[in-house]
Amino acid sequence: MTGTARTPRLPGRPRSQEVDAAVLGAALDLLIERGASETSIEQVAQRAGVTRATVYRRFPDKTALLIQAIESVHQDHAPDALEWPDIDRMLDDWARYLSDPRNRRMLRRLYGAVDDYPELLRAYRNAHGGRRAVAEQATLRRSRERGQLPPDRDLGIVQEMLSGAVLHHLGAYPDTGSADAIKGYFVAILQQVGYRIS
Repeated sequence: MTGTARTPRLPGRPRSQEVDAAVLGAALDLLIERGASETSIEQVAQRAGVTRATVYRRFPDKTALLIQAIESVHQDHAPDALEWPDIDRMLDDWARYLSDPRNRRMLRRLYGAVDDYPELLRAYRNAHGGRRAVAEQATLRRSRERGQLPPDRDLGIVQEMLSGAVLHHLGAYPDTGSADAIKGYFVAILQQVGYRIS
């Protein structure tokens, strides 16, 4: 005996990161193109160029697969990824994100599936929304302290108003809007609660 313990090899073939990425990418593409109810494991397998068995070895069902696909592209990897110095920078990021038609379609699919697949929107919010909401509050608070928002404004209500504005924009405006036009939309809404551009 040499005194070193061997790690037992797990049964089955090792997982391929390329296959994982292909499966998750195919699932996200189909979710955006067709919606959750019209996406199937069979379609994902065909799009990814793998067998259904390959997909099922990784995910027990379609919902688990779609959740992982959403999380894979919306995790905040950098600790300071959502630290905006002011409202102007925050709105720049929002407008850039919402000017991408793919992002807009994905958000509409997630909100549209909330009755049948509530786990999908919850996954998006857990991966993308928790820290984001805290960062938004901090940005609004700093802006109020600088005098860009009136001191008596309820920042929770302002934040909810902005979230509603995002949903309205997704449903009422075309996907061809520029980032500048989208930012202008948010600025105009904030100006109704006393926002002053510094």
